[in-house]
Amino acid sequence: MRRNALRSYQSILILKPDLDETQVDQALEKVSEFLKKNDGSCLKVEKWGKKRLAYRVKKNRFGYYLNIYHTCGNQNVSSLETEYKLFEQIIRYLVVRLGDKELERAVSREYKGEKSDSTGRETSPVKKENATKASDND
Repeated sequence: MRRNALRSYQSILILKPDLDETQVDQALEKVSEFLKKNDGSCLKVEKWGKKRLAYRVKKNRFGYYLNIYHTCGNQNVSSLETEYKLFEQIIRYLVVRLGDKELERAVSREYKGEKSDSTGRETSPVKKENATKASDND
C-alpha cells in the first residue's frame, strides 16, 4: 500500500478576462478550497494580470493569469484537475510537479509584474534592460 505523500506543485490558471479584482479574489478563494479539499495547502500566489492569449481559448482573446505554488497529495492531483475543469471561471489550467530546489527558488523570489513604458505598452524587465544597453551604446 502506497502512502499519500504531499508533493509540491505549480498550478497556472487562466481565468475569464471579464472578471474584476473582487471576482478574481473570489475565484482564488474557491481554488484554495479545492486545495484544502484535496489535502493540500497554498504556498504562494502570483497574480500575473490580464494578458493577450496566443490563440482563442473558449472564444476568449484575453485571459487573467494566476500562478499558484501549492502542496497536494499525489493521489489527489487528478481530482484537483477535475475541480479545475468543472469550475466555470477557469478557461485553461496546467498543473506541474516541482522538485524541492525548484519550489525553494520559486517561493524565495519575489515576482515583479511587467511594467508599462512611456508609450503605455507592457515591457518585460529583460526588454527594458536590453533597450537601456542599446541607448547607452548610441
